[in-house]
Amino acid sequence: MKNSKLDYNLITLLLLLFLTSCIAILNAQDFGQYEGNFLFRQITWYIVGIGIIAGIMYLDSEQIFRLNWFIYSFSIILLIALILAPESIAREINGAKSWFQLPGIGSLQPAEFTKISLIICLSFLVQKHHEKYLDKTLKTDLLLLIKMGAATALPILLIMLQPDLGTSLVLICIFTGIFIISGISWKIISVIFIIISLISSILIYLVFFNPEMLQSMGFATYQLGRIYAWIDPESYASGEGYNLTKALLAIGSGGVYGYLEKGIYVPEAHTDFIFSVISSKYGFFGASILVTIYFLLISSIVKLALDVKNSFESYICTGVTSMIFFHVFENIGMNIGLVPITGIPLPFISYGGSSLIGNMLAMGLVFSISYRKKTFMFD
Repeated sequence: MKNSKLDYNLITLLLLLFLTSCIAILNAQDFGQYEGNFLFRQITWYIVGIGIIAGIMYLDSEQIFRLNWFIYSFSIILLIALILAPESIAREINGAKSWFQLPGIGSLQPAEFTKISLIICLSFLVQKHHEKYLDKTLKTDLLLLIKMGAATALPILLIMLQPDLGTSLVLICIFTGIFIISGISWKIISVIFIIISLISSILIYLVFFNPEMLQSMGFATYQLGRIYAWIDPESYASGEGYNLTKALLAIGSGGVYGYLEKGIYVPEAHTDFIFSVISSKYGFFGASILVTIYFLLISSIVKLALDVKNSFESYICTGVTSMIFFHVFENIGMNIGLVPITGIPLPFISYGGSSLIGNMLAMGLVFSISYRKKTFMFD
């Protein structure tokens, strides 16, 4: 038996993402949409993130296991405090009250840390459940589903009050990833996916043929507008489809290898639409390299999840994988018109302290698991 040390593959991939982020943000600043040196701030947040990874690596999985409810409770308290906070420290931005405005720090989005706390909480619940119920039955599987559903529903409810649909979808994806490998009977999983498919079909029908009912159910007009703009962006180019139209033009103008001149203006170029900046500047070739880096990162975490012998650690790796995968898929998808725009940043690339720190917290968990991973001669 031997102990593994630092995972240099993961370190190399994070370094490549850091360099890509710096180059992309530097190019995005050419548009001059906002004042300020975003590149310097992003480098600063990366330095903080490296410190966070180093700090988490001192914690082993048993310590994280014991701290589970403290971490989860703290994230819930932050979400409640955000809702109750006065405008002076938590003002609405673009119709959403999702950020604390802290002097000397800037904006802080609690929902980004909720993703990590949910990964730990769900992993804890599944592990404890299997320790308590050694004999699996339909009843015990349903009980586990209720536990996981309750732990996920609370933060989603608080985040939807902001409102923040994008982050809520990320939490659902984290739940789905851990739920699938939790050992719950595939009969239950199949029934749930059938129900979800039916609900999705009904919602799609209502979007096209009875949007008034959706509005009466609480859906905002701008949310429906984003769906219509996603389907036909050119018809909504002066309104909800403006960002998507510009992103598609920028990506298309990049061609195969991109170009050196200043590209087509894209709103929020340094955050939500930074992929379009990379595609326009470095073309299909550059975008493909970035996607390959993400593929290698996700596959490395999946391999770690399969290699570790501690189920709790495997669940955490699965949750981190689900989170990163959904972020990448949703952000790139909305840039190329594959999915509706939800305002989800591109992990490790988009500018943003809260998003980057949240991702670094997740990678800290992965590095901690990898650092203490044990391999056996007769495995």
